[in-house]
Amino acid sequence: MNTPSHHRLGVYAGSFDPPTNGHLWMIEEGSRLFDKLIVAVGVNPQKKPTFPLSERLEFLKAIVKGFDNIETAAYENEFLANYARRVGATHILRGIRGAKDFEYEHTFRHINGDMNGDVTTVFLTPPRNLEEISSSTVLALIGPHGWREVVSKMVPAPVAQALEEKFKHL
Repeated sequence: MNTPSHHRLGVYAGSFDPPTNGHLWMIEEGSRLFDKLIVAVGVNPQKKPTFPLSERLEFLKAIVKGFDNIETAAYENEFLANYARRVGATHILRGIRGAKDFEYEHTFRHINGDMNGDVTTVFLTPPRNLEEISSSTVLALIGPHGWREVVSKMVPAPVAQALEEKFKHL
């Protein structure tokens, strides 16, 4: 690893389809924890995204605009642990909303550690008001009368605008 020992570089990766206020909370916390944070969109070929990669990156760029120590990126066909090594990350940042997330993240913490022993996984749990928010929950709420008001409370403003535009026919 070619980063100085005092330089903490974190990677916060996800599909961000779409980014939520929970993701924003993680990004804000990550910006405080690390000297630099890369918010990376991981492209999962097994998932059919609602938004193309370019739009998800645009959302993230808009969301992190005010942070001096955050950059956005994307990676594809690569394990997170290997991506972290390639960018010189010292830490992987992951969120845990509940027991299901814990089981999944606990497993992948060990897998990532086996692949890249130089990286430390850091888990954060969001405040209670953000615990139930996920990208899939946001998408599941789109459609019924009043969805715009409900969803706009769960996502950053640029994302709410894009969802309204994409689903204006509903």
